[in-house]
Amino acid sequence: MVFGFRMQWAIGLVVALFMVGCTAGATDPSESSTTSLAEPAESAELAVTPSIPEGLARLEGKATVELTVNGERVLVEVDGTQAPITAGNFVDLVERGVYDGTVFHRVVREPQPFVVQGGDPQSKDPTVPVQQLGTGGFVDPDTQEKRLIPLEITPAGSEQPIYGQTLENSQPALQHTHGAVAMARSQFPDSASSQFYFALADLPFLDGSYAVFGYVTEGLDTVDAIQQGDVVESATVLEGLDNLVTE
Repeated sequence: MVFGFRMQWAIGLVVALFMVGCTAGATDPSESSTTSLAEPAESAELAVTPSIPEGLARLEGKATVELTVNGERVLVEVDGTQAPITAGNFVDLVERGVYDGTVFHRVVREPQPFVVQGGDPQSKDPTVPVQQLGTGGFVDPDTQEKRLIPLEITPAGSEQPIYGQTLENSQPALQHTHGAVAMARSQFPDSASSQFYFALADLPFLDGSYAVFGYVTEGLDTVDAIQQGDVVESATVLEGLDNLVTE
């Protein structure tokens, strides 16, 4: 009975949290509220992509990012060894200043600690309706198109990530432990853009469905205390910027 309650709670929170996440393709962001959590793919159908997708920023190694929230610093170790595209996207957006001034628009702690989600560039604009937050992503100023990155998960023990598919019946190398940082997305696997979330507890039921790309190494108490509406005052790459490759 306890297991059943936890599973119902977990499924409900996942759907509630991510159904208004980043949209896919050219879909109007206002339509993203109609999306839901992606269904896992069958493990027998998974195919490991032999090479990293072209044309996207990637991180060849690790980097350290400092976020300032409520006057306190939060250090994140970003892991490009296991998630090169996801980590590269995050570091590139930090370096561009995309996250400076953005708001944590969704915080879920009840009935149990779940996640803190932010990174929607729309949240910098106080005129944007609150109900619209969680639908935006990074629009590349050079192309005027939203940058979307593929779902990227490396199975434990594997040397290559899997792209564009969820992982089932196998543990990912990067898991949703307390303090994990991962990308939010819609029901479409390749719909992540700029929104990210912190895990407020161990969340193993998210493993294999969402791409973890790093962990909080300092300031976890600050993360645990974030409230809805709190702001990322600044985001800076402290180390590892030379590992970022952009094309």
